[in-house]
Amino acid sequence: MKTIDLLRLLRVSQWLKNLMLYFPCFLGGAILQPGVAAKGVLPFMAFCTVSSATYVLNDVADRERDCQHPQKRFRPVASGLVSVPSAFALAGILLLTGMLFAVTISWQFTFILMAYLAISSGYSLWLKEHPLFDLFCISSGFLLRLMAGALVMGIVVSEWLFLSVFLLSIFLSTGKRLGEKQLLGTMACNHRKVLAGYPEGFLEGTMYMTGASVLVTYSMYVILRHSPLLLYSVPLCSFGLLRYILRVQSGKGGDPTEALTRDVPLLMVGFAWAVLVGWGIYG
Repeated sequence: MKTIDLLRLLRVSQWLKNLMLYFPCFLGGAILQPGVAAKGVLPFMAFCTVSSATYVLNDVADRERDCQHPQKRFRPVASGLVSVPSAFALAGILLLTGMLFAVTISWQFTFILMAYLAISSGYSLWLKEHPLFDLFCISSGFLLRLMAGALVMGIVVSEWLFLSVFLLSIFLSTGKRLGEKQLLGTMACNHRKVLAGYPEGFLEGTMYMTGASVLVTYSMYVILRHSPLLLYSVPLCSFGLLRYILRVQSGKGGDPTEALTRDVPLLMVGFAWAVLVGWGIYG
């Protein structure tokens, strides 16, 4: 067992999801205020360590099914490079570290992080095998990050932003499931049982429905911000949603982190969106 194999278990690339903690203060126009951004460092670290612990536990629980996946069979636990006891020990260290971070922030933040841990653990052990429950478990992770970031930085999350994040997370998790189904073909149900519970066309329809809903709720959010520049970010949002759908339907996979970091047009649009929104709020 090598150190690099243990580091691979952490799925560092997935820490991008924890940037959701900064969304409330960034969109709320407060991120440049003295000390505000610094308030998010420890919560970010707490979510990174605890989320990595849940990834390790998920890899242990899925190690047999991962062996049947063309890509996941190379994961450290599934391939045998990291033993199950070593994986559990790493998860324990990560959980302890994350909770120590949390209790130094506030009991409210600790409660949110514990809720995230409970839902993620339930997902790994049981809920991911049940249709819809798996999608809403993934969505709850994004929402809990959003609310945790708003809590520690003293920002109020608007109704339209909450709905946008919720629908976007359902959209992305549905795309991820559809991407897995297309990649694995007839072997899909052997790797992930829940895919057998989704009738033909259900995932596609859900992805289209939630994608359209995201565009509506996000449009309402920027209109109520009364900033002309923010309105111009709606076409970028539309392009990003359609590009992700195109990627999934073309069989290139639906993992959101992989799509954002490896799909050049999607990455460029994401960067342009951040610049335009930042200019509209802080310019």
